[in-house]
Amino acid sequence: MKRRILKKQVNYIVGELFAECVVLSKVVPGIDGQKVDELMARVLYMQDEFISRISHTQPGNVKGFYKAFRADFQAQVDAIIDEIGNLH
Repeated sequence: MKRRILKKQVNYIVGELFAECVVLSKVVPGIDGQKVDELMARVLYMQDEFISRISHTQPGNVKGFYKAFRADFQAQVDAIIDEIGNLH
C-alpha cells in the first residue's frame, strides 16, 4: 500500500473519532467537557504521531514496520473508542 493512501486512511479514521467527540460534547447533556477536550487533544496527538511514523519508515524491515504500525494504530483507536463509550 502506498504511504499516501495510508495517510489518508489514518486521517479519515482520526477525523471520525474527533467528530464523534464534538458531537458528544454538543448533544449529550451533562457530559464532562474537560474530559471530552482531553480526549480530542489525544486524538489529534495520535494523528500527528502516526502520520509522522508513516513518513519515517524504517529501512530494511518494511513489512515488520507496517505490521507493528497497524497493530499500534488499532490498539490506540480501540482505546479511544472505549473512552468515548465511557463518557456517556
